[in-house]
Amino acid sequence: MTKRKSNKGQKWNLKTSTIHAGGHPDKETGAIIPPIYQTSTFVQSSPGKHKGYEYSRSHNPTRSRLEECLSALENAKYCLVTSSGMSIAMLMMHVFPKDTPMLVGDDVYGGTYRLFKSIFDEYHNIKFIDTTDTKALEVMIREFKPKLLWLETPTNPLLKITDIKATTKLARKYKCLTLVDNTFMSPYFQRPLNLGADFVMHSMTKYINGHSDVVGGTILTNNKKYYEKLWYLQNSIGPSQSPFDSWLVLRGLKTLAVRMEAHQKNAMIIAKWLESHKQVESVLYPGLKSHPGHKIAKKQNTGYAGMITFFLKKKEVKFSKTFLSKVKLFVLAESLGGVESLIEHPAIMTHASIPKKTREELGITDNLIRLSIGIEDVNDLIQDLEVAFKTIR
Repeated sequence: MTKRKSNKGQKWNLKTSTIHAGGHPDKETGAIIPPIYQTSTFVQSSPGKHKGYEYSRSHNPTRSRLEECLSALENAKYCLVTSSGMSIAMLMMHVFPKDTPMLVGDDVYGGTYRLFKSIFDEYHNIKFIDTTDTKALEVMIREFKPKLLWLETPTNPLLKITDIKATTKLARKYKCLTLVDNTFMSPYFQRPLNLGADFVMHSMTKYINGHSDVVGGTILTNNKKYYEKLWYLQNSIGPSQSPFDSWLVLRGLKTLAVRMEAHQKNAMIIAKWLESHKQVESVLYPGLKSHPGHKIAKKQNTGYAGMITFFLKKKEVKFSKTFLSKVKLFVLAESLGGVESLIEHPAIMTHASIPKKTREELGITDNLIRLSIGIEDVNDLIQDLEVAFKTIR
């Protein structure tokens, strides 16, 4: 197993790390942009003697560079990159022995919910809980004795905020490991390992790559034992990311800082505009003082990214469908975190696999709209939304 290159001695700002960690020029040619090692296998000088790489499912120099960069951004010793965020979730489920008790945040990504409820529900003992309620969470941890606490903060799509530092401290008290899905924030705005988490994961499809042209996942940790387990499973099962996709993500990461600042700037303006709109019932954006988790988010984040959830005053699904069909600049599509603005209806799209009763209990109603704010001109985005609002008056 090849170890990633160390970043010891480097004291770069995160903005610098996005560009230079893992981005050192090619030693052979001096190329400022490292080449893509688009190869399946590597020549050995004699049986078992190689230059650190044997087969691209196990390791690849391009993927190693990406892992080095991500490790620097999340302040992690170990990083694993795979073909999708869901494959990371799958590997984590295989790390633990059968019937392991686990607690999962109740408002997680629909694909995560589907995986845990329909694939691993019979393999592990999984229960869902509101991780923002620290007192109720402690009671459940004490009685249920989970080995893993899986949380998102902000959640998808209700943008609920969990106090990472308090929650991880609580989990450690009862010898429970904590994983934070950091997809909605990116390491630019939130670094869960620094707040006590044992694992941090991302769907790299979103903000990490930022250009809606790659599917990928990553998990990072400072725990060598669990990293080795994860790598063994990844190598054995095989959901490794291709060299070309790894190279694309590396390229996308170079603009992470400027993109995240632009996403946030636009999102704050639009969130405030929506909050004052006569046809909007309520707005959820962690950067707003009205958000119930604003104080915690302000404490543990350096920003609020570009995801907004809002509720139309007209609650029937027909009005939501009409609204969504009338936008032109916002693209009606699943996913998030790209430079272009996206809009979607979680109850019909990303969270359709969650039973209707469960969705409504969580607050994922038919009048809920989710926005991924891109980096276009904010006035054009507001104008586009206003046109759609006019069609449902």
